[in-house]
Amino acid sequence: MKTRVNEVTLCYKEKRSVLQSKGITCAKDGASIAFEHWNKNTIGFQEHFKVLLLNNSNKVKGIYEVSSGGITGTLVDIRIVFALILKSLSTAIILVHNHPSGKLTPSLADKQLTQKIKSAAEFFDIKVLDHLILSPDGDFYSFAENALL
Repeated sequence: MKTRVNEVTLCYKEKRSVLQSKGITCAKDGASIAFEHWNKNTIGFQEHFKVLLLNNSNKVKGIYEVSSGGITGTLVDIRIVFALILKSLSTAIILVHNHPSGKLTPSLADKQLTQKIKSAAEFFDIKVLDHLILSPDGDFYSFAENALL
C-alpha cells in the first residue's frame, strides 16, 4: 500500500527587480520604507509587526506583515517569520512594528522577541540589521542605534 503525503512547493516571485530597489544604509532608510508601506489609518489604532526582507547588498526584496493585533500588542510566531525569510532566500532582515500609543521605548517583550529572532537567525547566517518601532507621528526608534542588537 502506497503512503500518500502532500507535496510541498516553494515559490518567490518578484514583481519588481531587487536591483531597482533602494538599499538600506541606516535606520532612517528602513523607517522611511516601512512608513511608505504602513496603513496611515491604522498606525495609531492597532499594533502590526512586519519584516523587511533584504538581499546581501541590503536591497529590499519585499516587506511582509507577519501579524496584526490589538492596541497594546501583537502575537509574532517566529516560525512564520523564518518560513518567510527562508522562502524568499533573504540574507538580512529588519524587524518593524508600531506602537499606537506613540511611546517609542521598547517593552521587555519587544526586547525578548528581538533577541529570540536574532539568536535563531544566527543559526541560518541571517543578519538582523535592526528592529524599528514606529509611532503615528512619523518618529521611530532603532534598536541598532541604541545598542540593543
